[in-house]
Amino acid sequence: MKDGAKKVERFEDLFVWQKARHLTKAAYLSTGQPAFAKDYGLCNQVQRAAVSVMSNIAEGFERGGRAEFNQFLLAKASCAELRSQLYVGLDVGHLGQPDFDKLFLQAEEVSKLLSRLKSSVQKQKGGQKGQEG
Repeated sequence: MKDGAKKVERFEDLFVWQKARHLTKAAYLSTGQPAFAKDYGLCNQVQRAAVSVMSNIAEGFERGGRAEFNQFLLAKASCAELRSQLYVGLDVGHLGQPDFDKLFLQAEEVSKLLSRLKSSVQKQKGGQKGQEG
């Protein structure tokens, strides 16, 4: 552990989960705007994709083993789904460019953090062959 680094004991301690939580809140606030809220299908999909990101991180962490945690880092796919849905929201006028840009950048950041975390978990797994973890 690096000096000053906080030990991760709960999924809430994960920086990526904290960022995913902020992304989810921002997605809910945007989809709560009147123009977006009327499109129940897209609104629901955006909310579900955002919730899926943070939920899969938490679920994978709580399962305990590195293989399970790595599996749930597939939350990255939910980030891609969310970004795709944001384009629809922009294209049909539910989102203005500034809101789109903010949400898109947040989703990209979470996706990049997930990639780094996945690489870190894989390195730990590779360095401890034969151990469950």
